[in-house]
Formats: sequence, structure tokens, C-alpha cells
Amino acid sequence: MTKTFIPIPLRASYTLRNANLPACLVKMPEAMLFAPSQEIVKADILIDEGRIAAISPAGTAAPESGPDVDGALLMPGMIDCHAHLDKAHIAPRAPNTNGDFAGAALANNEDRSVRWTAADVRRRMEFGLLSASAHGVVAIRTNLDCHDRQASITLPVFCDLREEWSGRLELQANALLPLQAFLADGAVELVNRVAELEGSIGSVLKAKSSSGSRSVENAREALTRLFRLAAERGLDVDLHVDETDDRDSRMLAEVANIAVQEKFQGTVTCSHCCSLALQPQGVVDRTLDALSAAGISIVCLPTVNMYLQSRAIGRTPTWRGVTLIHEMKARGLRVAVAGDNCRDVFHAYGDHDMLDTFSQAVKILHLDHPFGDWIKTATAAPAEIMRMDGSFGVLAVGRKANLILTRARNYSELHSRPQSDRIVLRNGKPIDTTLPDYRLLDDLMRPLSRNEL
Repeated sequence: MTKTFIPIPLRASYTLRNANLPACLVKMPEAMLFAPSQEIVKADILIDEGRIAAISPAGTAAPESGPDVDGALLMPGMIDCHAHLDKAHIAPRAPNTNGDFAGAALANNEDRSVRWTAADVRRRMEFGLLSASAHGVVAIRTNLDCHDRQASITLPVFCDLREEWSGRLELQANALLPLQAFLADGAVELVNRVAELEGSIGSVLKAKSSSGSRSVENAREALTRLFRLAAERGLDVDLHVDETDDRDSRMLAEVANIAVQEKFQGTVTCSHCCSLALQPQGVVDRTLDALSAAGISIVCLPTVNMYLQSRAIGRTPTWRGVTLIHEMKARGLRVAVAGDNCRDVFHAYGDHDMLDTFSQAVKILHLDHPFGDWIKTATAAPAEIMRMDGSFGVLAVGRKANLILTRARNYSELHSRPQSDRIVLRNGKPIDTTLPDYRLLDDLMRPLSRNEL
């Protein structure tokens, strides 16, 4: 067991006294704890039989009930609503020589076509789950490439891992197909399989929708069929949209308009949405109006978008690549941040650590001055997107005590150090937070030979 900075009692019932909590994540009458303007509140947290049994003003609990954590910041376990576990950790063996999106797509396709066996995918995905769990992530929605034969390989692996990890880390699948594949008969079989998994379906959308070209009309037709297939099976839709610095790529509004046209009742999530930040204000306003009318949820991937967008060899990037998250939140849209790619061809770094992702998001997206309730973007908001808000994302009596306790006492301290000594509680008990060694994947990292390409 990892040595922790606070001795957590091993008995079934104990109190974490004098903890600091993000006020926006505490679900109880405000008058009991704090004024609505507070960002951090002090409380005693009673944990009994693995659940939060009471949240009381600090100083309420008797000293013998449990340790005084001296203002340590206590948060619910974090949620990654947009990951790519099937791609993760291939960067050492499938280098993206230019570091850009085109190079990433080419390297990923080559690696997938040769290397993504069930054994390979399983080991890399499980490495990611071990890392995420040790960091305090409690739920992940992972995109899964379902091109051609890959669905028959990856989906069974996902099912096995979801069952094995149930109770430790909850998994959802979002099946990705090329958009035009939804016009083919084979899409029905895949969507039926996804329905059996209770997953969601998605695709990657980029287009110059202002031109009215035939290719855009085909995209609208394919996207409409995607929505109809999802609606017939009660599935949610989760799309990669406008992940580009091409300001003429305007598929985000198309998604919203089709969702309204089809009277779609499920949750629609659009991730990336990079090009919106480069478009004229009139286009931005009309797009935000359409998103509001459709009730679209937005996921920003700050680390990956900053890594890929505006990238060119020998040139300093001139923009951060991220979408208009402040303006979207101001319109009442649900917004979240997520980890996206990890040590793969689209993003060479990362460790499946949503606390780190949120901390980077604060700096990249200016989610501070004030910090307000932005922490919801890594907790409550993704829980709602994944329809897990009855179990995760907030601090509430009756919820499982799946928590992160940091030595940091406030947001300034939280975002200034990596919190590598954090305590992760599962059902009220501290888990081993030792991270898996990269050497466990060494035998998978052999570069492809020319004959294998």
C-alpha cells in the first residue's frame, strides 16, 4: 500500500475532519455549510461502509472520529468523457514524424491495420486503465475505432475489460466509423452491436459547409442517417467536430440543425470544435444559437488541441487550438474537458490523469480569476454527459466514497504542483496509487518493418 500523507483509518466508519471541498460540488442545503459566493468550503465528511454518510460543518465531528486533514482539498473522483484507450501508448512504435494531424492519421492507420490484435489492444487499454485508476479517475468514455474488421477485434476486448473493471472504474464505449460508412448497409450491424453494449455512436466531421458542395450534401445525408440509426435504438451521439484550423469548416452548426430537424431525444456531444474560435463573430453567434436550441454538450480537449493545432515544422504556433468554452458556458451549454489521446500518434504525451488535464485546462483556457465552478468540467458535467450523474461527479450523502484527497488546500496550490502524493479512495478505502511501469509494454513497441507496412 502506498504511504499516504494522512493516515486513513481502515475501519468501516470514520470521519475526515476539517477538509476543504469545492463548494459547487457539494449537494446539500447551502445554508448548512456556506454562502453561495464561496469557492471552497470547510466540512467534516463521515464515511461509513464505503459511502458518504454525512457532510457537516467543519468542527462538528468529535476528534476521535477520524483524522484532521488540515484543510486538504477533497474532490469526487474525476471523469474522462473523451478518451482513446484503443490508440493509447503506440507513439514509441508508430512515430508521427511531423507531429501534425495528417501525419497522425497516416501513422495510426498503418499501425491499426497491422498491429491491433486483441492481445495488443487489451494490454494497451489495460495499461491505461491502471494509470487512470491510480490517478483517481472513476469513469471513462472511450472512443473505439470500428473501421472495417477492427470492431470485431476491439469490441469484445472492451466488453471483457468493462466487466473486469466494474466497481473500480466504469467504462463506456463510443464506436467511431467514417461518416460515409453510415450510408452503407454494414453500419446497421455495427450500430446494433453498440446498442447491445449500451454505448454511443460517433464519427469525425470536417467540411466547408458554407460552400453548399455535393460533398457537404453527402455529409448531411450520412449524418442524418447516423442520427436516425441512433434514435431507433435509443443511443446517444458523440461526435468529433471541426478539429481543424480551417475556418471554413462549419459542421458544428450542421450537427445542431440536424439534431433539431430529427427531433433527436438522446444526448448529443460534440468534441474539439476548434475552428469555431477562428470564425467571424456573426458565424459564431449563429452557431451558438443553434447549439443552444439543440441542447448540444461540448467537450474541449485542451492538451491535444493545443498540441496538434497550428503545428508546422519550423514555425511557432500562433493560437491555442481550443474552442470557445467561455462563450458556450455563458449560453447555458454543458461544457466539459477531457484527456483525449494519450502517448499515441495524435498526442505523444499524457498519463490518463484527469486532475492533470483539468489543471492544464485552467491555464490553457483561463478557467480562473475567478475559479468559480469550472471544476465541474472534469466532474459533474462529464457525469451528466455520460448519464452517470446519479453515481459520480459530486459530493453527496449516500454516494460511494470514491474520492481524491490532495495535500493542496485551495485551487492555487492544486494547480501549482502535480499532486503526485494524492490519496485515492475507492469505497472509502485508500488504493495503491503506484503507476504501471512503461517497461510492461516494451515487447509491444517494436517498430514495424518495411514488409509489414
